[in-house]
Amino acid sequence: MTAAPATNTGAGPAANTGAGPAANPGTGTGAGGRLRRAVGWVRWYVREVSGEAAYDTYVAHVRSCDPDAEVMTRREFERRRTDAREADPRDGFRCC
Repeated sequence: MTAAPATNTGAGPAANTGAGPAANPGTGTGAGGRLRRAVGWVRWYVREVSGEAAYDTYVAHVRSCDPDAEVMTRREFERRRTDAREADPRDGFRCC
């Protein structure tokens, strides 16, 4: 029995930054290719933890649900995200 080839599921660096093995099939297994993949994974991780990738995820979601839908600008998205986070102190707790 042959396993189906892996596909990009939207998780990891290939989904958000174009880094990683799924997005760069031509990268070699040498030190340069491994370093490039490692840097891509670190960049992806930092973007996910900091919330910087949230807008990219939002745009991908809106486009997948309705390609003709109007997408908020990054500024509008961040404003609504901040307002929602600060509206309920139990959700997205902020001390300052």
